[in-house]
Amino acid sequence: MSIPRPESRMYRFVAFIVRNLMFALCKYEWKGGENFPEKGGFIAAANHVTELDALTLAHYLFDNGREPRILAKRGLFDSPLTGWALRGTKMIPVDRDSTKSAESLKDAANQLGDGACVAILPEGTLTRDPEYWPMEGKTGVARIALTTRLPVLPVAQWGVTEILGRYSRVLKPFPRKKVTIRTGPPVDLSDLYDRPQDTATLREATSRIMDAITAELEQIRGEKAPTPRFDLRKHPDYEAKMTTYPPVERP
Repeated sequence: MSIPRPESRMYRFVAFIVRNLMFALCKYEWKGGENFPEKGGFIAAANHVTELDALTLAHYLFDNGREPRILAKRGLFDSPLTGWALRGTKMIPVDRDSTKSAESLKDAANQLGDGACVAILPEGTLTRDPEYWPMEGKTGVARIALTTRLPVLPVAQWGVTEILGRYSRVLKPFPRKKVTIRTGPPVDLSDLYDRPQDTATLREATSRIMDAITAELEQIRGEKAPTPRFDLRKHPDYEAKMTTYPPVERP
């Protein structure tokens, strides 16, 4: 395991803080590092259950020898402290539900071209699946993958909700919790590269990526995910329910 030495002093400073914080909170079980390409950029696409997912994912990638760039919503960059750290570590702002979102994807593609690892949570928000399985993803990850033609590695995380529950603001740091992160082989999208990037192609690529993430999570949890996958677009009243009732908690 080779820990990178980023040129940015800010990145090294933030990485030092995050690594020590995450090791204090988590007893990790990391799997699948052998699927990382030996050189060149790639996309790490992971499931999203709690607000800590981005940190555990970044820690996993960093300690496996990659310098991750994470797509984060624009509002986080406007916060004095958080924004300072995100800008200093070259994270990528995303303008959700905006015409500017294309610029975010272009920036991500450029960083991949420079050999960076771009980390994406394709669902775009915390999963609404009652049992915490991945829900249908957004097509941004497919656009980047089909444009750059670089490998998409599916990453599954499990156990982070024991530290910070879904929608919770209460951290449970003690005792340290087991967090398992597992990476599978690259998702095969080669037959889609030369197709027009229309809705059908983007949805097909996104579904393959989410299927691969789900398959890795099934291996961790030792159970099968429900089908069909939860689709927030088909449950327009679900957001109101989630804010009215306590969130489902699982071990």
